[in-house]
Amino acid sequence: MEKKLYDSELKIMEILWKQGDVTAKSIAEELHKQIGWSKTTTYTVIKKCMAKGAIERREPHFICHALISREEAQAYETNELIEKLYGGCPDQLIAALIGEKRLDQAGIARLKELIKDL
Repeated sequence: MEKKLYDSELKIMEILWKQGDVTAKSIAEELHKQIGWSKTTTYTVIKKCMAKGAIERREPHFICHALISREEAQAYETNELIEKLYGGCPDQLIAALIGEKRLDQAGIARLKELIKDL
């Protein structure tokens, strides 16, 4: 993925990542229930996702299919965060997380394993 997905676009992607391929109509109904979006708003955001290459439209019935995985979106966002706020140094992000005590023992253990595997 080369382009940032904004919060509105991530709402669409979350549905696709959880449910798999679904119709645009179903997405619109779900987002209307969740956050009150109109059908028009949902379709506009779907078109933005399509223009970015995150979703493709399949016929019949305007089926939306995710072209990027949650992991790809997470990797993009993480890299962007590291570049923007930590000068491209991932160790500074980890240090910030540890300094804020945002890692529990299980998280620390996973981190140790990841470092060991490197």
